[in-house]
Amino acid sequence: MKTIANKKRYVFGLFLLVMAIGCKREFLEPKPLSIYIPDETFRSAEALWAAVVACERNLRLEYVGDAAPLITELIFSEVAVEGTTDKPGPAQDLNLAITPDAQLNHTDYTKVGWYFREGYRAIRYANTAIKYIDVPEDYASEEERNHLLGAAYFHRALRYYRLVHQFGDIPVTLTVAEGPKLDFYSTKREVILQRMKQDLEFAQEWVPDNVNKGQVTKGAVSHLLTKVNLALGLFDDAIQSANNVINGSIYRLMTDRFGAEQSDPDRNVVWDLHRPENKSLSGNREALMLVIDRINIDGNHDGGIQLMRNALPFWGSAGIITPNGNRGMSDQPTVANPQVLQYGRGIGRLRPTWYSQQAVWDDENDLRHAPGNWMTMEDLVYNDPGLIGKDSYYGKPLQFRNAQGTVLSNDTIRQWFQWPHYKLFIEDPQRVQPAGGHTDWYVFRLAETYLLRAEAYVWKGDLANAAADINAVRVRANAAPIAASAVNIGTVLDERARELYYEEPRKTELTRISYIFAQTGIAAYNGKSYSLANFSDDNFLYDRVMEKGNFYNKNVATNFGVTYRMSPYHVLWPIPVDAINANTLGVINQNKGYSGYENNVPPLEEIIEEE
Repeated sequence: MKTIANKKRYVFGLFLLVMAIGCKREFLEPKPLSIYIPDETFRSAEALWAAVVACERNLRLEYVGDAAPLITELIFSEVAVEGTTDKPGPAQDLNLAITPDAQLNHTDYTKVGWYFREGYRAIRYANTAIKYIDVPEDYASEEERNHLLGAAYFHRALRYYRLVHQFGDIPVTLTVAEGPKLDFYSTKREVILQRMKQDLEFAQEWVPDNVNKGQVTKGAVSHLLTKVNLALGLFDDAIQSANNVINGSIYRLMTDRFGAEQSDPDRNVVWDLHRPENKSLSGNREALMLVIDRINIDGNHDGGIQLMRNALPFWGSAGIITPNGNRGMSDQPTVANPQVLQYGRGIGRLRPTWYSQQAVWDDENDLRHAPGNWMTMEDLVYNDPGLIGKDSYYGKPLQFRNAQGTVLSNDTIRQWFQWPHYKLFIEDPQRVQPAGGHTDWYVFRLAETYLLRAEAYVWKGDLANAAADINAVRVRANAAPIAASAVNIGTVLDERARELYYEEPRKTELTRISYIFAQTGIAAYNGKSYSLANFSDDNFLYDRVMEKGNFYNKNVATNFGVTYRMSPYHVLWPIPVDAINANTLGVINQNKGYSGYENNVPPLEEIIEEE
């Protein structure tokens, strides 16, 4: 009681002190420690470059941490699904999980909302550099000023390119608001893309290639411009912008061994290309755009890329047993049991489909699917120390079934699948159980530029040139060339799946291709034609996932009882409801298939320049 009484006297005394101070007029007068005045803050070029650095840091966030946002892109495609099976929240039944008012930015759910929020945050950073571009008086030259402006244009265009293929028609802003803005209206996707094309053409002229790793390069600008040109149906323009990268003297596909392990006879160029220490080497001429992620860099507090945790099977689970019925696996590292150090510890969050594991591979000599680069569950051995001297299967390869045909895993969704070891293995010296540490990561590389140009040739009906570009990528991987007669958009997508797994934003690219089919009326390889008039009801993305996947189309259910489901309207994600509700003086349209669509108004057909 004495303690409570003392606390009461303390609180009362504090109240009297505050009241006494409050009686003095000067207490109410603000005394800011600093004043943010943009025209003063951005008086130097260095200060404006800091806004571009903020864009670079924002770009890195898509790839790092547990449940990295890129996973959300992959699970809305035919290459993978959400593999977490011990809770009801993850995005598996997309009809239930993906709604405007759902939890859209959480490790245990999805990162749909993250893309909306962080996309506009990066746009704000870029707009800051663009708006105040002529404030600094210390540019070394006009070239430096235009280089900075071009880099900011690139970052803004990249975020708008992604947003319009994730969310469709969206609000657009090209400046930094002086105060709260509550009167946004959605603008047509193609109108936004047309403006981004204009900006990127400026950037292509002024951004150089000889920049620090992690900064925007001319090659990256032309690569993104190729994607925008494709999205607009400008296929000749797409070929030209791709030519600017492929036919120049700066970039080339890496076909010879290079880097830290180039003398290791058990490895190959595909392995070299994806080693963390090789991505930013000056001799790596395939990298167009990178995000930089190193141990002990300021701001890198999210635990690194965690590729192995996110994208490897939960092989250390007690659910994998030996044919004799004993627990077979351990993820505890010891000298006698180094398996977890050799491959990493996964939790099966990203679960590849049969398509990306098996169906897409068409050449047994393909280095990307070869032993040593590619892992199967049978490459692992039963390693639980409790088996020593008690179970003859200790140290022997895993088996899927015993002699009686019983499956030896109690959760094959999460525990049993294959993976590209050459790409996902990242050493992790900061963890006892490696989850995948810090590494630079490709945003754009030249192999994709070849496949983008191949796609442009397919749209034009030039299958010979399309095959030549696809084969440039295939031959580097030691796969046999394909014939021109076999090429279609599906062929391009297959090669993208082989080459760019866990690199490309697969949903974005499938939606872009779906729009092209709908815009042009060109029949797809499945014989169907599509239309913008019913885009959310009938589109190529949904048909592709239903054709190639083996979850959403098979009524597969998790151990928790959740059934994988998807609908055609998932070609576009829902605009988060809080963004719509906060916009009290305007109308941000909702996409068809989601609650709120009935309140839509016609989207703007021009961008209104703001002061």
